[in-house]
This record gives sequence, C-alpha cells and structure tokens, in this order.
Amino acid sequence: MPHHPTVDTIKELLGENGCQYDCFEHEPVRTSEEAAKVRTGYTLEQGAKAIIARVKEPGKGKKFVMLVMPGSKRFDGAKIESNLGFKEIRFATEDEVKEITGGILPGGVPPFGNLFNLEVFADKSLFKNERIIFNAGDRSVSVGIKSADYQRIVSPRLVDIVE
Repeated sequence: MPHHPTVDTIKELLGENGCQYDCFEHEPVRTSEEAAKVRTGYTLEQGAKAIIARVKEPGKGKKFVMLVMPGSKRFDGAKIESNLGFKEIRFATEDEVKEITGGILPGGVPPFGNLFNLEVFADKSLFKNERIIFNAGDRSVSVGIKSADYQRIVSPRLVDIVE
C-alpha cells in the first residue's frame, strides 16, 4: 500500500537540510506506546508525539496549533493556558486533522506543523534526547533524527507544556 505523500516530503526536507535519518516501515500504529514497541533502538521517551489542538487565543479567536512532546508525556492544559495564554484547548477531531494535513490520520501526524501552516510548540523536555523518532505522515512509517536537526528545521517555540 502506498504511503501518504508527506512521508516523501519529510525525507526530501531532511535530505535538503543535510540531516542523517533512520526510516522504519512497520505495522500501522496509532499511539506512542504502540509505536515504541515497533521502533527498534528507540524508547518511548524519544518518540515525538505531535498533537493538533484547537485553542482560543484571547483577542485573536480560535486557531489550530501543533503541540509536540515526548511520547511518554501528556500535555497539561493548565500549563498551556498559563505559559501560552491559550484558552478552550481541545484536540482536533479526526476530520479536522485530515482536513488540515491533507488526509493524514491521527497517529500518523508528523511533528512538522510548518508543513501544514501550524505554529509549533514543543516541550523543552523533548530535547533532552539526542535523537527523536516520529510517525512521518503515515501510521506505518517512522523517521528518527537528531533532536537538534528537528529544532533547526522546524524552529518550534520551546515551552513547558507537559504534566
């Protein structure tokens, strides 16, 4: 079965930026825990979990953003409110995710919000890992890269957003 085109887009982006990466094809996974079981050589903490959330930004209205954190963590709504000023935080629905990403299913969303015109907020703790791994636009394809390369390419805003 062919992969979502975003997989190739990410590989091209990494190549253009001189990044070495590992690419794994595996059975389709949806959760970070499932992914950790099939990603040889990587831990749950190294998984970069990407969540698309709808938030209300005071004075500007509602918008979608991307939250990225270690696969072993959960986002903390209170920290997002206090550290980012967002209100009314909720997960994007499956239909909203597919619309924003051009058909990517939840669980396959890569932490490259810049590819979807989303502002990216990454928890600082993700960068304690020298290498991170993530689903690359498809639930059955994972890519591992240096966390410094991810930070350089995506330029996420580093924040404290996990429990």
